[in-house]
Amino acid sequence: MSLGPLMIDVQGTALSAEEREWLVEPAVGGVILFTRNFADIEQLQDLVGSIRSLRSPDLLIAVDQEGGRVQRFKEPFTRLPAMRTLGHYYDEHPQQALEVARQLGWLLASELRAVDIDLSFAPVVDVDRGLAEVIGDRAFHEDADVVAALARELAAGAKDAGMVVVAKHFPTHAGARADSHTALAVDTREYPAVLDDLVPYRRLIETGLHGVMAGHVSFPQIDPRPAGFSSWWLEEQLRGELGFRGAIFSDDLAMAGAGIAESCAERAVIALQAGCDMVLLCNRSEEISQTIERLNGLLTPRSQLHLIRLRGQGGESWQALRNSRKWRDACAALERLDVKPTLRLEG
Repeated sequence: MSLGPLMIDVQGTALSAEEREWLVEPAVGGVILFTRNFADIEQLQDLVGSIRSLRSPDLLIAVDQEGGRVQRFKEPFTRLPAMRTLGHYYDEHPQQALEVARQLGWLLASELRAVDIDLSFAPVVDVDRGLAEVIGDRAFHEDADVVAALARELAAGAKDAGMVVVAKHFPTHAGARADSHTALAVDTREYPAVLDDLVPYRRLIETGLHGVMAGHVSFPQIDPRPAGFSSWWLEEQLRGELGFRGAIFSDDLAMAGAGIAESCAERAVIALQAGCDMVLLCNRSEEISQTIERLNGLLTPRSQLHLIRLRGQGGESWQALRNSRKWRDACAALERLDVKPTLRLEG
C-alpha cells in the first residue's frame, strides 16, 4: 500500500476503533501527534507501535517539536528553548551559536527517533519582522542570513540523528499581522519585498532540504490564493525558481486562514492540485471520513518519492540515549543560551 496524501490526528493516548479504520484507508499517509497523545515514554512508544503495525509500508508519524511555546512532548523530553534564544546568542557569540544550533538539532531529533517518530515540523524559518505575534520568538532572527545559517546547522544536527527537517511557513508568515489559525492572514507586500524572506529556503535547499510546510498566508499583490493553495508559489517559485525537490506539506486545513473552500475535503483537493504532496487535517474529526473518501485515488508517483524520503533512520533506545555522553553534552550546550537580548536603539 502506498502512502496517501492525508495526514490526520488522533484523539487520545491509544487508538480508537474508528481511528484504526481511518488509518488503513489508502488516502491516509501519516499521523500528527499532539500533547494530548503523550502521557509517558512507554505509552508513547506503545501508541507509535500500534500506528506502525496497521499497514506496510507504515505511516509517517510527525509532531510539532519546535521548542519554546510549541513543544508537544515535554518532560522527560528535554525542554527546548525558543529559537529566538539562539538568535540572541548569535548576536553575542556567532560561531558558538552555530555550534549550539547543531547540537540542539541533534538533541531534538535524537529524542524523537528514540520513540520512533519520523519527523518534527521544524524549524520555523520566518524572518522576525516584529509583526506576526503567532511567530514571535519562534523565529531565529530578524536577519535572513542569520536565520539561514542557524537553520542549516540545526538541520545538519537533526540529520546526524537520523531525521530530516521540514522548514516552515513558506514563503513566510512574517509579514502578516493576523494569526492564520484564527483569521485570514494577508501580507500586502509586492514580490521584490518578499525576496529576502526566501533566503533561508534557498540556502537550505542548496544543502538538501527534504520538507517544506506552506503557510496559509495570502499575498494579494502576487497571488490572491493563500500560499498553500497557490500553484504559483508551490510550483513556479518553490519547485521552479528555488529548485526544491522534496515534500511539500500544507498547514492544517482546519485553520481559518485555509478558508478557500467550505469543506476540508475541498480544501485538500485544491492544495494537492496546487502542488502539495501531503495535507494536514487536525482537530476536525467530523470531517475526516468525508476527506478520506474525496482523496482516495489521488496518489502520484512524484509525491510517493518525496514522502518516502522523510522516514526516520536509526535511533537509540530512550535509556541508551539518556546515558550517552553526546546527549549530556547537548543538554549542557543549551545552558549557554541563557543570554539577554541585545538592546537595539533606533537612530
